[in-house]
Amino acid sequence: MTARGCASARRTRRYRWLSALAALCVGCTHTVGGSAVRSAPELDEGSLSPVDVDTVLLEGPQMQAITGAGAHLTVIPGMDSKSPVDIDFMLESVPPQCQWVFAETLVFGPEIEEFHKSTFQNPPGGGLISQAAAGYRDAATAQRAFDDLVTLIHGCDATGSGAAIVGTVATTADSARTRPGDCGRDYRVKSAVLVEVTFCAFPDSVPDIVMTNILANVPG
Repeated sequence: MTARGCASARRTRRYRWLSALAALCVGCTHTVGGSAVRSAPELDEGSLSPVDVDTVLLEGPQMQAITGAGAHLTVIPGMDSKSPVDIDFMLESVPPQCQWVFAETLVFGPEIEEFHKSTFQNPPGGGLISQAAAGYRDAATAQRAFDDLVTLIHGCDATGSGAAIVGTVATTADSARTRPGDCGRDYRVKSAVLVEVTFCAFPDSVPDIVMTNILANVPG
């Protein structure tokens, strides 16, 4: 294959991964056009977070065991990130109150000190699952980011598109859950860390166990 052909193949694969992530966000399976993606500047350097989020997330073998997918569950190439990513080409497809589902910079807020997210796929079962952790300078800042996220979730839920985008919503002082179709998002704040688990085509027990194990790695 020529260098131009290789570059084109890489772009095609990345577009497919982004489309899969977009589907994961809203709980649908259709493919959309476009490819523009914006990410925040690299984090971690000079981090004031008391928690190293790289030590919080689960290893691949743990995710394989929890999901029951075994070796079929693998990290999607190009979908392991150290900074929040916004899927710009999807923003106009939803009401302004729901744009956060495609904008991780809105989900985790402007006060992140460090960040890590990895997304896995299980092609035989059609499943997708991701884990993310954002570290903040202290617990109060993390709680503020979580509270702002809850406001965004309820704002989207109140729109005519809420049923399709966030589905059933449940929130507490430290947790939030959305369930559109057979996909979902779970958020928990603990100490100076905000954790996200998103999934499609896995039973609710799977993200619950993933979240429990991640939180066990968060000190405090």
